Amino acid sequence: MTHGHGHGHDAGHGGAPVDAADRHPRPLRGLLPYLLEDRVAFALVVLSGIAFSALLIATSALGAWLVGAVLTGRTFADEAPVAWALGASAVLTGVAAWWQSYIGHDWAFRILAGLRVRLYDGLERATPGRILGKRTGDLTASAMADVEKTEMFFAHTAGDYLGAVLVSLASVGLIAALDWRTALVALALMVLVAVVPFALAGRAAAQGRALRGELGALNAEALDGVQGLRELVTFGRGDWYLARLVRRTRATARHGAAYARRSGLEQAVTDLLLALGVIVVPLTAAHQVGAGRLDARWLPVLIVLALASLGPIATVSATARTLGEVRAAAGRVLAIIGYPAQVTDVSTAAAPEIREPDVRFENVRFGYSAGGPTVLDGVDLHVRPGETVALVGRSGAGKTTCANLLLRFWDAASGRVLIGGHDVRDLPLRALRAAVTLVPQEVYLFNLPVRENIRLARPSATDAEVEAAARAAIAHEFIAALPQGYDTPCGERGARLSGGQRQRIAIARALLNDAPVIVMDEAVSSLDAENEKAVQEAVASARAGHTMITIAHRLSTIRAADRVIFLDGGRVAGTGTHERLLAGNPGYRDLLAAQAGSG
Repeated sequence: MTHGHGHGHDAGHGGAPVDAADRHPRPLRGLLPYLLEDRVAFALVVLSGIAFSALLIATSALGAWLVGAVLTGRTFADEAPVAWALGASAVLTGVAAWWQSYIGHDWAFRILAGLRVRLYDGLERATPGRILGKRTGDLTASAMADVEKTEMFFAHTAGDYLGAVLVSLASVGLIAALDWRTALVALALMVLVAVVPFALAGRAAAQGRALRGELGALNAEALDGVQGLRELVTFGRGDWYLARLVRRTRATARHGAAYARRSGLEQAVTDLLLALGVIVVPLTAAHQVGAGRLDARWLPVLIVLALASLGPIATVSATARTLGEVRAAAGRVLAIIGYPAQVTDVSTAAAPEIREPDVRFENVRFGYSAGGPTVLDGVDLHVRPGETVALVGRSGAGKTTCANLLLRFWDAASGRVLIGGHDVRDLPLRALRAAVTLVPQEVYLFNLPVRENIRLARPSATDAEVEAAARAAIAHEFIAALPQGYDTPCGERGARLSGGQRQRIAIARALLNDAPVIVMDEAVSSLDAENEKAVQEAVASARAGHTMITIAHRLSTIRAADRVIFLDGGRVAGTGTHERLLAGNPGYRDLLAAQAGSG
């Protein structure tokens, strides 16, 4: 996995995604491959829709035949077979309705489950570059609400459309066998009812995009407010944030109202056409009886068939009114699923053995965006096996970027990044993740037991191995003192633990992963003296047997390193021990003086 990068880049990064690009150009067409993945299930869904519609029409037609027969002087006993057929048809219609609902929704929900897996895979594949500009709440809306919205397409649109067309055309064929003039009237009404949603499809799509975008933004705004509730209360800014939410809610309501007005117009036109059918079809059929072209017994059947043939099309038309929002939701989901990989994985390549875990940068140049500022400008550095090196520099100097390139969150624009003599671009990502572990500055802990948060690094690890890693990270003592020990939930984002405790759990993760190279972005949050000392002891423990690169901010960490690499303006401006650089590098002296002054 490419996660673990939990903080911002060096200054100059402009890699936020462009929202306009985060849409699939033909979203409904893009859903078709998922619809056809299980062709047998799709065929059964279509057949269930056809069976239900056909049985519903047959039940109506049989009932109409009985009415016509009675009105023309026949007794109920004369039509006993038809009555029995009517009863059986009514029962089968109920069974078909249940079958259609069950099989359609079961199939749709299985597709949605697959879509969510693919969506997460798209997020993981594009992390971190594509994701950093997106708000968590907006991504959550795509992962949950947008995927859920596509259920309308799978359960109520695709199969229903095909079934409705086939059943309605078959009904028109039966009507034509009785009277072609009435069939033409019914067919004309069917076409008009079907065309209405497509006539307003462009407007529906635009309104759907706007509405789904606003809903995503509202979700993100609400999530920000919940996550930042302590700060809002602390600074008395609850009313200010509530006003932001109210503005966003009103904007969402405006878009929803516009969508509802357009949908209401479609409904009104469709209802008008159906009402017209109720008037025109009986008049046309009655005229044919009066002209002697149609037996009066068939009049109720003809009217029922003609009106019933409009039913499936009207149902499809009602579903189509929601397609603007469905199309927008599908576009957002498919855009994430289709995110290009941040880097190309050579997953089929054999993983080479890394015997000497040294790290080397050879004339590396890199910028986070095309045409943007250069963050690394010809960096050359070498970290020897088993050495601990502190990367030091001002904000924006390129320290975090070096870690990002080593971990292949991005690829260098030119030059090479090597580990154990192998270009990281030639290593399968799984092999690289096994060779290099990141301990981020902002540690993310899941709301799971401490044990499972540590085991994230190696799911197959035994409890004894987890505890051994915690002991090595100087974390066992505080974990054992928790209410449930290693089984104590960490809380959302590790809220039940202090910053120093979260750092030590992250170090335990790294040790459990047992990667030969550890990259640590030193925490600069306000750790108290006790926690700072414990974290430093954990780092010292982690150094044993590992090559360690520390993005250093504290003088104590810099002094503890075997060697310091001083970055300035995206270049290596000095390398050596702390004492040597302090004595001979004015830029390094100025940096430490500035840090001491700000501390």
